[in-house]
Amino acid sequence: MKKAIILAILFISSIGFSQDKATNYEKEGDLVKATYFYDNGDVKVQGYFKDKKLTGTWKSFDKQGNKTQMAQYNEGKKVGKWFVWGKDSLKEITYMNNAIVSVNDWKSESRLAYNRK
Repeated sequence: MKKAIILAILFISSIGFSQDKATNYEKEGDLVKATYFYDNGDVKVQGYFKDKKLTGTWKSFDKQGNKTQMAQYNEGKKVGKWFVWGKDSLKEITYMNNAIVSVNDWKSESRLAYNRK
C-alpha cells in the first residue's frame, strides 16, 4: 500500500513540476478532477481523486494530443485493464489489487495478441 501511494505521489509530482501552466482541480460530486498541462497548455494527464487517493480512469496524452495511457485506480490501487499506446503497438495490462495479472501485446503488423504471464 505504501509503495502504491509513493508511486502515485512521484508520478503526480513529476508531472506537476514539469509544467508552467497551473494544474486545474474541479470538484465533481465526491470526486476531484485533476488536469495537468504541458507548457503549451495542452492536456498532459487527467484523472480523479477521492479522499486524496487516485480513483477511476486516468488518461495521459503526448504533446500532439494522442492518448498514450489509460489507467484504472480504486482507492489508490491499480485495478482493471490499463492500456499503453506505443508507436506501433498497444499493451493491455490487467491489474488486480495493485498486482499485474496479465499482459497482452497488440502489434500493428499482427492480427493476434499474445499473453505474457
